[in-house]
Amino acid sequence: MYSTTIDIRVRYGETDQMGYLYYGNYALYYEVGRTDAIRQLGFTYRELEEQGVIMPVAELQVKYLRPAYYDDVITVKTILKELPPNHKIQFHSELYNQAGELLNVGTVTLAFIDAKSKKRMNMPDILREKLVPYFENNANESRS
Repeated sequence: MYSTTIDIRVRYGETDQMGYLYYGNYALYYEVGRTDAIRQLGFTYRELEEQGVIMPVAELQVKYLRPAYYDDVITVKTILKELPPNHKIQFHSELYNQAGELLNVGTVTLAFIDAKSKKRMNMPDILREKLVPYFENNANESRS
């Protein structure tokens, strides 16, 4: 398993009339978590795109448990529970407030697409090489 966290402060312009983080902005927080997770592996989405790989969202699932409010500091936890076996990758997100309460969970499924042909492709080797050690260690620990 691979996971990362990043903190985001809820800005006024991201809230609705009730002072809640607007429901549509949760997907943006997931994206911040995803891009940071890739960056923590040592490269960026931009580098994947420069290598001819695009990653459109294929599916988004969201469950709202508690609201986030203006000026709250939200911890976005991004988790890869499995190494992708094919052309899709699934990021799980958990959002927590500063009291550690779980506010929201979501799953974003992206597809690996060849930018030129627009056809699906398997996970790029550069990304697989960075992720494999996280899953080998977990498999070895579970075998102990």
